[in-house]
Amino acid sequence: MRPRSVHPLAWWIWALALATAALRTTDPLLLALLIAVAWLVVAARRSNAPWARSFGSFLRFGVAIIVVRIALQMLFGERLPGHVLFTLPHYAMPSWAAGVTLGGTVTTESVVAAFNEGLQLATLIACVGAANSLASPYRLLRVVPSVLYELGVVVTVALSFAPQTVVAAAGIRDARRLRGRPHRGLRGLRGLAVPVLEGALERSLDLAASMDSRGYGRRGDLTDRRRRAGQTATLLGTLAIIVGVFGVLDSGAPFVLGLPMLGVGAALLVASLRAAKSSSTRSRYRPDPWGLPEWLTVGAGVSALVSLVAAGHLGIDGLHPDYSPLVAPALPLLPAIGILAAAVPAFASPRPPVETT
Repeated sequence: MRPRSVHPLAWWIWALALATAALRTTDPLLLALLIAVAWLVVAARRSNAPWARSFGSFLRFGVAIIVVRIALQMLFGERLPGHVLFTLPHYAMPSWAAGVTLGGTVTTESVVAAFNEGLQLATLIACVGAANSLASPYRLLRVVPSVLYELGVVVTVALSFAPQTVVAAAGIRDARRLRGRPHRGLRGLRGLAVPVLEGALERSLDLAASMDSRGYGRRGDLTDRRRRAGQTATLLGTLAIIVGVFGVLDSGAPFVLGLPMLGVGAALLVASLRAAKSSSTRSRYRPDPWGLPEWLTVGAGVSALVSLVAAGHLGIDGLHPDYSPLVAPALPLLPAIGILAAAVPAFASPRPPVETT
């Protein structure tokens, strides 16, 4: 298979499906398996671009989240009964602060519960970090539908603001040093803040203006009837997706409010975009292809989500371990197979091309 870049939307759909699957369970074994799959795919298919090295930072941020969650549980969390590890100084809270504690006994059950909840959020962060490491933000901007060009301009300004801030800060610091003015510490920061922000914002707006001057987002003619139909489809599709997300995340919701509602919402949004696309004219230079590797990537991520949803509706034990009494976590077979299938892109997708500087 020849090296080429996988479509950025495929990577984001894959990562968001894994993140949604992580919200369906607090089993540490399944969550650790999700992180391992994301790590494997990133290690196998990330490019050598600077933005592709951010996955480690997301993992470290996830570890910090787990530590903070456990600390908050020890200080302010609910006092679960069980094996006492140690006792912190306790302060009796007033009656209007019912449910909130300050200090007290710290049990093994409460620490394990806090660890699992923190691991769930860390898995969510790791999945988003995998998407950031695999999909180029600039290529993602290129595939924004032409009917959403206003959003594309906003994203362009946001993406270019941070690097332009670094460049502007270095230039202004050099200029202040050559003029003998303070360029370090608090005094140097006071002289850098306003010109750096002004310069970075000005460069970002210049980029957006250059996009507009080149015809980015130019629209054609569209009848009022088709415009209203597109707006109605967009509104109904958005509402259906919101209901579908709620149905997927809530294991007690009826099945029809989950994946079927997500499918209806996605179909309505696609129809509205196609209807509005006829009013937009935009040429593409070397468009990103969507082929079999992209479908395999999306299917692999969706398989993990479907397996967790199916396990919840089938009542498979182990998705949410019990803490009172504390039991060892289990590894349910169906969700584990679905999560392992999400590692298919590490082998079935093409290797990214080597970028030269």
